[in-house]
Amino acid sequence: MARRKPNSEGAEMNMTPMIDVVFQLIIFFVVTLQMSKEYNKDIQLEDAIHGETITQENMPVQTIVIEVSRRTKVFPHAKVSINNAVLTDAALGQIISKRYAKFGAFPVLIRADWRAKHEDVKRVMDICTARGCWKIGFVAVQERKETTSPHAKQ
Repeated sequence: MARRKPNSEGAEMNMTPMIDVVFQLIIFFVVTLQMSKEYNKDIQLEDAIHGETITQENMPVQTIVIEVSRRTKVFPHAKVSINNAVLTDAALGQIISKRYAKFGAFPVLIRADWRAKHEDVKRVMDICTARGCWKIGFVAVQERKETTSPHAKQ
């Protein structure tokens, strides 16, 4: 007698749902990674023992954090960045304008190095206010640092 091949039609597996789940997981992890913001570790913040403590939990979702680094011999102009992406003044203005069109007035936090020149911070503030953002705050640290700030008591 001849052997019959088993019916292979019923043994097929539909991969579409599994691929859909994998893509959903990829999207989830990309969005989650984007939400965990990496700040420039080279920026040393000014000391501020008074003021409101801001955490990720009490910060409004629309808040944008703009970093202003100090000028160095390598970088004769202060680097302005968002999430470690260095921006020109025009690019920063476009980002602020697009966010303003989407959210209306939204909070802006400026993380400026304590060694940054005031004119560089003022330039960022001018770009924000020219595009309608007037809720501007500054990020500082509450702990006193011994050697990083010229205002630290010894």
